[in-house]
Amino acid sequence: VQLQASGGGLVQAGDSLRLSCTASRRTSSNNGMGWFRQAPGKEREFVAAISWRGEVIYADSVKGRFTISRDNAKGSVYLQMSSLKTEDTAVYFCAVNRSPYGNRDSKTYNYWGQGTQVTVSS
Repeated sequence: VQLQASGGGLVQAGDSLRLSCTASRRTSSNNGMGWFRQAPGKEREFVAAISWRGEVIYADSVKGRFTISRDNAKGSVYLQMSSLKTEDTAVYFCAVNRSPYGNRDSKTYNYWGQGTQVTVSS
């Protein structure tokens, strides 16, 4: 399964951005999917995840500002980011979970996209 993430860019604090990720195969429709991010000099961290039937979980740092969704017919997952902050600057990765559920642990994901850069300026 290959994942193609897109939608990153340079925005100002307070702006919105929508990330998209599409899997090369329909396998992802039966699996949980998630978004993680990695800022320079930091470890990869969990952002949001969604189960195959739409149950969602978020990191506390993005709760209320980010929304994860999916389109199983397209094998896609999305991350709508609003009220962006400079600390949201990172490379964002989408991933497919081994199970039907979302998970905060990156080790439970077995397929990863190449990442898309999000830069938020003040």
